[in-house]
Order: sequence, then C-alpha cells, then structure tokens
Amino acid sequence: MSLIQNIRNWRRYRETVNELSRLSNRELSDLGLARSDIPYVARKASF
Repeated sequence: MSLIQNIRNWRRYRETVNELSRLSNRELSDLGLARSDIPYVARKASF
C-alpha cells in the first residue's frame, strides 16, 4: 500500500473511533456494541 493510502486508512480509523466514542453506552448497546468493541469495529471499517 502507498503511504497516502495508509494515512487515509489511519484517518478513517481515528474518525470512526472518535465518532463511536461520543456515543453513550446505551446508544452503543442499541447498535449491538460494547465500548471495548470500538477499536475492532473501527479497524474493520478502515482497512
């Protein structure tokens, strides 16, 4: 992968983590997620 693509993937990962982190535990639960799932979900979404 190119450096540019790696940077884009990292940016998408961070945006996803930040967005999901802003949700309450109740909102995450409604999505079927736990707070500990956030890094995994963000990785799947960005790479």
